[in-house]
Amino acid sequence: MATNQFGQIKAPAGRGARTGLMFSVGIICVLLALALSLVYGTKNLTLATVWEALFHYEAGNTTHQIVGEIRLPRALAAILIGAYFAISGAIMQAMTRNPLAEPSLLGVSYGAAFALVITMTLFPSVSALGATAASMIGAGLAAFFVFTITSVSKGGITPVKLALAGVAIGMFLSSLTSVVALHFNVSKEMSFWYAGGLANTDWKAVRMLAAAGAIGIPLALLLARSLTLFNLGVEVTKGLGIHVMLVKILGVFAVLLLTGSSVAVAGAVGFVGLVVPHISRMLVGPDYRFLLPVSAVLGSFLLVLADVGARMISPPYETPVGVVTAAMGVPFFLYLVRREGGRFS
Repeated sequence: MATNQFGQIKAPAGRGARTGLMFSVGIICVLLALALSLVYGTKNLTLATVWEALFHYEAGNTTHQIVGEIRLPRALAAILIGAYFAISGAIMQAMTRNPLAEPSLLGVSYGAAFALVITMTLFPSVSALGATAASMIGAGLAAFFVFTITSVSKGGITPVKLALAGVAIGMFLSSLTSVVALHFNVSKEMSFWYAGGLANTDWKAVRMLAAAGAIGIPLALLLARSLTLFNLGVEVTKGLGIHVMLVKILGVFAVLLLTGSSVAVAGAVGFVGLVVPHISRMLVGPDYRFLLPVSAVLGSFLLVLADVGARMISPPYETPVGVVTAAMGVPFFLYLVRREGGRFS
């Protein structure tokens, strides 16, 4: 990665054009996946029927209700959540310099789930906004514990220690969540959060996700240059005039917004935040000004496609979308582990 004497990143010639092409192709793929999501389900529809439901909606038409009130918000939520998990994973990988970092691996998703089960136990009729707030608080506490435990250990924060602390905290919170859910008889409700799914998504959830993204995504893009410089090491980044602690605080806040809102709606969907940033890095390089937008569209495409697959594997029953993303992500994860040198650049 090249920088000039002022610490400004110099993008390789043609990188911007290549990123624009990748982004455009990604948008087209997302739109095609959106069409599949609206057409296929328990009741398959034609494109003509979907078009009529979208642009000539009739409130009394059952088919139009299926499209407008069930499938469309579900597909839009999948687009937003896929983008949010992918961006969150990319940010965490940059801040920790750990190629295996993602919300689930560092305990953030498990913290959100633990806060949710406590909230559901104490306030059974909690609103979507309340559930999101609880998810963000739980995710924040999990991240705080992971970073605190790692920072006070001998030798300070390292990528390996972060991964180990994240797994330990995540398993501990997962066990606590299971105990609370069984004791207070909410285990059936919590099984949804662990498996991950979009079956109960409505327009309220989409509006809540959009509100979180309206803050989280611009903040992530604002930090893109600084996140790219993190690849050079903390000392070099500081020498280039970057306030490392401030960037990390803002980055964690963006991750909490995006991950907390996503987990509140879809549960702990794994592998999207791990796999997608690496694919994007292979396509457009390590510059986060290019990597974040491409990660967002690839994450959206992956989750919408996984949600369609979840509905088609065993109709009329739904396979948890987390199972589908795991099936898609595990092969790439194994490739990543075996890649010579475990390079992260």
